[in-house]
Amino acid sequence: MRLATLRDGTADGRLVILSADGKSCRPGTAGTLQRALDTGDFSASGAEMPFDETACLSPLPRAYQFLDGSAYVNHVELVRKARGAVLPDSFWTDPLMYQGSSDSFLAPRDPIPGDPAWGIDMEAEVAVITGAVPQGASPARAAAAIRLVLLLNDISLRNLIPAELAKGFGFVHGKPPSALSPIAVTPDELPGWRDGKLHGALKVDLNGRPFGRADAGVDMTFDFPTLIAHAARTRPLAAGTIIGSGTVSNKEADGPGRPISDGGLGYSCIAELRMVETIQKGRPETPFMAPGDRVTIWMEDAGGRAIFGTIDQTVG
Repeated sequence: MRLATLRDGTADGRLVILSADGKSCRPGTAGTLQRALDTGDFSASGAEMPFDETACLSPLPRAYQFLDGSAYVNHVELVRKARGAVLPDSFWTDPLMYQGSSDSFLAPRDPIPGDPAWGIDMEAEVAVITGAVPQGASPARAAAAIRLVLLLNDISLRNLIPAELAKGFGFVHGKPPSALSPIAVTPDELPGWRDGKLHGALKVDLNGRPFGRADAGVDMTFDFPTLIAHAARTRPLAAGTIIGSGTVSNKEADGPGRPISDGGLGYSCIAELRMVETIQKGRPETPFMAPGDRVTIWMEDAGGRAIFGTIDQTVG
């Protein structure tokens, strides 16, 4: 099943269920995706109509909770290596996670706001939406709670983050609202979904040029059931909780990943490229995003169709 939320003038939008070919849709009986998650009613009713993903809000325009992990430890390792710090052994066994803004997700084609001096960056990720998860749930119980899979642009303000983290109390200003892909898909409709991971190239273009083609199922140290169980260790998770994977990142046997122009798989955020530049050249060369810069994020099926639609955002 493939679902989306259309603009209708309200904060939560109107849930629609897509046809098999994605060209049309019917209204969801529950009215909103949150209501469908609460009740389990994902049926459709009413007349069929053409589906236009440019009219979509994020599938959950606002959510009870958004918890973002850092499941690709290669990304974390590069961050620390670039500043000469050692990666603690615990990072390979205990997931990193922060609680992000969830009361106002950007629509997948909304502009990215912010002052360029803040260091605007995109982060292409995979995310899942859960049903209710009890406190202390095992990974197996967590796996059974995964309802939908989608993509995420976790926007980061890189120049604000260091000072916030130096306070020892986490992100606030450095993590503004993010954007979700137009379409959310049930795991049973995803051939690349196995072992609690989504396998396949997560495609990122920056200003129309290939920037990232990392495989989301490769080098993912912590799968989604593990991330969900980690989040639920001391709290229950309400239906409609969004769990992000963190920046998708692949490594190469002989060192950090290479840009696509050099035959590599590229990167899912600008910061990772800057880290590699720092390691190899002593300083970063690629700037963060400026007004007018455009990022597109999508993943294709075997026939070349964008499985989750496309996140297409411009700074400004």
